[in-house]
Amino acid sequence: MKTITNLKKIPIYVASLLMLGVSCSDEFLEVLPTGSLADAQVGTKDGIEGLLIGTYSALNGVFGNRFEGPNHWITGSIMGGEANKGTDAGDYSTINPIQRYETDPTSGDLNNLWRGRFEGVSRANAVLKALANATDVIPADAARISGEARMLRGHFYFDLKKHFGNIPVFDETVEAIDIPSIPNNGDAWGQIEADFQHAYDNLPAENGAGRVNKWAAAAYMGKAKLYQKKFAEAKNWFDDVIANGVTSNGLKYALIDDYAQIYNAENDNHAESVMDVESANNTGSVQNANAFDDLNYPYNRGPDGPGNCCGFFQPSIQLSNTFRTGADGLPLLDGSYDDPDNEVDNIYRHVFTNGNDEETFVEDPDPLDPRIDHSIGRKGIPYLDWIEHPGSAWIRSFPYAGPYSPKKYIYYKSQENSFTDGSSWTRGYAIMNYTIIRYADVLLMAAEAEIEAGTLDQAMMYVNMVRARAAIPEHWVKNADGTDAANYVISEYTSFPDAATATAAVRLERKLELSGEGHRFFDLVRWGIAAEELNAYLSYESQYLTTKFGGASFTGGKNELYPIPQTQIDIQGSDVLSQNTGY
Repeated sequence: MKTITNLKKIPIYVASLLMLGVSCSDEFLEVLPTGSLADAQVGTKDGIEGLLIGTYSALNGVFGNRFEGPNHWITGSIMGGEANKGTDAGDYSTINPIQRYETDPTSGDLNNLWRGRFEGVSRANAVLKALANATDVIPADAARISGEARMLRGHFYFDLKKHFGNIPVFDETVEAIDIPSIPNNGDAWGQIEADFQHAYDNLPAENGAGRVNKWAAAAYMGKAKLYQKKFAEAKNWFDDVIANGVTSNGLKYALIDDYAQIYNAENDNHAESVMDVESANNTGSVQNANAFDDLNYPYNRGPDGPGNCCGFFQPSIQLSNTFRTGADGLPLLDGSYDDPDNEVDNIYRHVFTNGNDEETFVEDPDPLDPRIDHSIGRKGIPYLDWIEHPGSAWIRSFPYAGPYSPKKYIYYKSQENSFTDGSSWTRGYAIMNYTIIRYADVLLMAAEAEIEAGTLDQAMMYVNMVRARAAIPEHWVKNADGTDAANYVISEYTSFPDAATATAAVRLERKLELSGEGHRFFDLVRWGIAAEELNAYLSYESQYLTTKFGGASFTGGKNELYPIPQTQIDIQGSDVLSQNTGY
């Protein structure tokens, strides 16, 4: 069973700090606002470490709002067309306009995302400000603590930047009273790069499981460079990470053999984990588990499946088609996976489109990438160690959300109440770590940089490393009799004849490898193809989910960014915060 790490003890630290004695001088009459701490209370190493742990705790959301979780299941995956908002239209209805690209600045969910990330920035700044006045912190600890705080601050700013575009930026030297006057036209990229550089220069390679290290900073710097199209600089950072990087607990970065184990709580802090969000159970608060994911298990009401709820996150029909391979084991780079002859057979089409009985459904017999059944719950395919996915019994509304269930970051039946927190209304508070960056992600980002450098063979090698892991037969999903659960066919590329082919291969590989992990929307935006891809997705998906997507469209030049929350503009003034184009 996972135990509570020091990253989950912030309530204990805060309680201890609040119990520190007070003087009987005149300062006794100076009453601090509720929940605040005097400088002296956090001016020691223990106090600063407590503030730092509080900054880590902001990674998984600080307001108990599922929208601000670290996995971007809505803003990255649903908005990226690889998943649909599940259950029915009446549940969590504020997501409905967002998934149709019709959100507006008054969205409370987007305001909570903004607040949560800036809360993280504020906590990082509090660490750095306290560190500057510390009384008992030796230089080595000061370097490490400042490196961790700035790495986390860089992450929060990066997240804000990729969602909202122009954002206010400020560091620990800015007084709180001055922050409302800071406009959202600052040099966010400059701040992000400076934070990651400082983290890289000051963090150790080994910093303890669950904490950031210098190699996480290097990987994140490469990602920041890639987002800015600074490809040569990104390549240098990725080269360093691939050649020399280790996890914070000292493992050389590597692709673990069994793809499914990336998402298994029993295998957390593995060699593929570059930066993750730690979680724990039975701490007195389910917020320390994956509370941001508790709605996202299959919709089921019984002991035969995980969570007893709720079905909000369902892989899209188009995503399943993407896993179609040709007889040569390669993906269909031309997009023909959506052609009628290549569509993956599914229970929705079988029952509602063709008018057949559900019990006559037979699983798709044609070649598929084996990652489909580690990523998508499909009728008739074993679902982890639970049962074969039963189809409609785990889907609340086929016409609204389609036929599939999520399969990544789902706990196993054997882990109930050991790797889950069952103390609340649902059994669905699991405690596997969510990986913000994993090694396969790094390899595929490096492949993009290699294409821009003209080194197509190196790009192909990185893509093939990812595909070779997926091609290990003993780790494919098996039936009870040990046979493969589907017709899995996958192979490596033998050549990238030109940059266009290489680019198409890398982009599709990211979709196959990272589906459901919150990256897709932001990838499409930074590649400049969001309008093309997402309008094609809406057109395809609306054939089946007419009520959900009929008339929906993605507006290029607008929907690439989310609107600045109107609540924040009202607080700071429209002369300080300017709204994004089109809102």
